[in-house]
Amino acid sequence: MESQLLLPHNLNIWQTTVNWIPSQDILDKWQKLYELICQYNQHINLTRITQPDDFWEKNLWDCLAPIIPYELNNKRIIDVGTGAGFPGLPIAIAFPNCQMYLMDSISKKVNFIKQVKSELKLQNIETINARAEILGQDKNHREKYDFVLTRAVATISVCLEYSLPLLKLGGIAILYRGNLGEEELENNKCVAEKLGGEIIEVIKTNTPLSHNTRHNIYVKKIGETPHKYPRPPGKPTKKPLEFTG
Repeated sequence: MESQLLLPHNLNIWQTTVNWIPSQDILDKWQKLYELICQYNQHINLTRITQPDDFWEKNLWDCLAPIIPYELNNKRIIDVGTGAGFPGLPIAIAFPNCQMYLMDSISKKVNFIKQVKSELKLQNIETINARAEILGQDKNHREKYDFVLTRAVATISVCLEYSLPLLKLGGIAILYRGNLGEEELENNKCVAEKLGGEIIEVIKTNTPLSHNTRHNIYVKKIGETPHKYPRPPGKPTKKPLEFTG
């Protein structure tokens, strides 16, 4: 194997930043995932993140750091708008006792995840080819998840409208963000409340290699989401809740 295709392990960074160290089996599976991404990326546009250090920082560390503090065994986790499988795939590999659902509306990306599942023999993954607005109104998925993850999907209000209908009472939505303004956060506290949620914590961090700013917004489901949410496909993005009141 060419050296440029080898991912760094950075075990000391895992230890010092999140007090966790991946096993050799996890490292091996991440390496295989990386190779599959690079291979398939030549034929379909999965991601622009293909350099080893970038991939480690953005598609491993950045995906796992926000959720590692939680107990994930036997939890149902859905990654809404997973794209090429992030953050869901690295989490599923690291925590094989959780049940991970990876959802995206783009079938070619879902098909790629199915291939990864097969090649890495990941028994704890299910794929869903659907839109979040439809899934949130589906009785088989509404209020069925312990965690809902959204990363690089849409604005905060849209992510809240996608996430909260899927959460069980007491469940947690984690919104992965870059920069975050105080006014933006304040506006969306009302949106969370309208949807049965409460923003319980916002954690600001810097990525360990490039030192880019990250904000992770944690939203707890404290009440029932009104049945009209999520609204029909396209409505959340065209008329975000913070603007419609």
